[in-house]
Amino acid sequence: MSLRPLFVTQVYEASLATTPGFEAFNAGLAEACRMLAAEDGAGRAWCRTHNYRGYTSYGSLNDLPQRLPEFAELKKHLDRHALAYARALNFDLARKPRLDTLWVNILKPGGAHSGHIHPHAFLSGTVYVEVPDGASALKLEDPRLPMMMARPSVHPDAPETEQPFVYLAPAAGTVLMWESWLRHEVPANAAKSERISISFNYA
Repeated sequence: MSLRPLFVTQVYEASLATTPGFEAFNAGLAEACRMLAAEDGAGRAWCRTHNYRGYTSYGSLNDLPQRLPEFAELKKHLDRHALAYARALNFDLARKPRLDTLWVNILKPGGAHSGHIHPHAFLSGTVYVEVPDGASALKLEDPRLPMMMARPSVHPDAPETEQPFVYLAPAAGTVLMWESWLRHEVPANAAKSERISISFNYA
């Protein structure tokens, strides 16, 4: 007997922490994120309206790489990783993936982001800037769940590939990417300080 793994969901994981000058670059990103949180009144209003515990520029700013040099430099890193991911997925693309949106997330203790997908994109992801002890992992959901009907649950020690949910615990500099249809969420931040990340979509 043999088993053939078919229709595999590939999640991309890399790190910026090994690039030269990472600590200074990451510190600059953290400072830029906090500056936006202080100055972006429209973003804070969006967060209040949508009960977002913390700050996100998702609903207010769509030009971060043009606005601040820290995000322009980040875009260069992400463009390389998005191209590597698209090639690993064997996508037949007429041109390189294009960064469509990029937004800051500062999640306060107790804050969370419920399950969702990213419409109008084909690659999505997050780069992590500050991940204090106890900060939320990224929770990924098996896309087959709505079709499983009477499928039994799996043993707790089943391989990661067979689990209905997988939790990826990032560190500062971690880059995670997935296909935009993959449902994911951020459980409640159990850390005593803010969790800072920057999310993005490629079109």
